[in-house]
Amino acid sequence: MKTRLLTAAIAIPILIAAIILPIWLPWSVWLFVAIAVFALGAGLFEFFSLTKKLELKADAGVAYLGASAFVLSFVFDAPTKAPEIFLCVIAGFVIAAFISQAFRFQKDFTKLLTGLGVTVAGVFYLAFLGGFLIAVRMGFDGALSSKLLIFFFAVVFGSDAGAYFAGRAFGKHKLAPAISPGKTIEGLIGGILAAAGFAALAIWLFFHELGFLPGIIVAIAIGILGVLGDLAESAIKRGSGAKDAASILPGHGGFLDRLDSLLFGAPVLYYFARFYFG
Repeated sequence: MKTRLLTAAIAIPILIAAIILPIWLPWSVWLFVAIAVFALGAGLFEFFSLTKKLELKADAGVAYLGASAFVLSFVFDAPTKAPEIFLCVIAGFVIAAFISQAFRFQKDFTKLLTGLGVTVAGVFYLAFLGGFLIAVRMGFDGALSSKLLIFFFAVVFGSDAGAYFAGRAFGKHKLAPAISPGKTIEGLIGGILAAAGFAALAIWLFFHELGFLPGIIVAIAIGILGVLGDLAESAIKRGSGAKDAASILPGHGGFLDRLDSLLFGAPVLYYFARFYFG
């Protein structure tokens, strides 16, 4: 527990600084981008490490090239400013993955589909979904993007904490025992309530541009998706026989273990902000 708290005490201030500094120093947006790229790249590596334990070998070269193309698209906010190019990047990556795997498995075509599957799934799971946080950072003005990101992380971390404490205090009914035996329905409810509470607190404290009702609704959606993302990553680890995705973060496992509750909610945050703030 001490190691876990020490890691959080170091990482959280760095993350907060990367989020709020652009309000006063516009060039510092690149700090958050750099952190996001590093974390997503590390998460992709850990994902492929898990699949390798099942002898599902991804094409890392094509994967990281595709991930780089996605990141570059998000840096320029292509989903909104150049949707045609964004779709071309998606199509280009899928086509490149199919072609590369066709040549890669010439000696044994029975492994082609598994190699293709883990390559494409890994890139879409990490670089595509997680990349929307980069688009939030780069696609809105400094103050608004900072508020959106603080709101998002407050909701996700608050939901995680609420689920943990509610589960320990009241948890009796298992949520998905075959995937994650420790998660309970009571914990889920506690996480949802905490997500709504943290959203309301964030709106009251600093995010006055966001209405309470839409803010709480999107927070609940992000909180639920966070739990589903956690369960999805737990299923991947269970399938590969691993307790944690890695051990690079003392007390927290790997980057994938920290990203799992963020990835599914990132596109929701981005598109909600696009529709709500124009």
